[in-house]
Amino acid sequence: MPADPIADKYGTFFNLARQHQVIFYYVGYFSQHIVGAMAEAVKLQLEVAGVAGPTRRKLFSSFVEMAQNIIHYSADALTPPHQEDRELRHGSVCIRREVDGRFLLLCANPVEPEVAGELRAKLEALRAMTLDEIKQAYRQSLRDETPVGSKGAGMGLLTVARDASEPLDFDFDAADAMRGAPVFYLKACI
Repeated sequence: MPADPIADKYGTFFNLARQHQVIFYYVGYFSQHIVGAMAEAVKLQLEVAGVAGPTRRKLFSSFVEMAQNIIHYSADALTPPHQEDRELRHGSVCIRREVDGRFLLLCANPVEPEVAGELRAKLEALRAMTLDEIKQAYRQSLRDETPVGSKGAGMGLLTVARDASEPLDFDFDAADAMRGAPVFYLKACI
């Protein structure tokens, strides 16, 4: 019998995920291809689980936006920072079913300190807005030109905020010990 059976180490994580009704979890490097494959798996899993169409669409679009934000803004990258296509960046996403039938989408990734400040300002502004104001800002951003240096004119956060059933929740860990960058956490309830 081995000293550290696999079930002892991995079984704890596996059982915890089942207890918390985690229906999807990924941690690792994200690329457009990986996000595409994950999106297909999430889409099929939600269909098979019988999740209502409107909820499925909100979960799917928010999931994709969170994954795209990791690709574009994670400070932990295998590709050079100036590379804007075929990016490969580290983070995690999780979809969990709540007891009341709602879903939680969670993501985490390290970000550069200046990005953390920008995210905090954007998210605090979003948290202060009504749903109608979020929808209006979303429509306006569709008409506006994308600012220089932006990879989506803030559409991702607006999309997630629009689809969420309550204000987005976020936090920053002091710093990722490996990179010296704060870790950004985002939670949306759908």
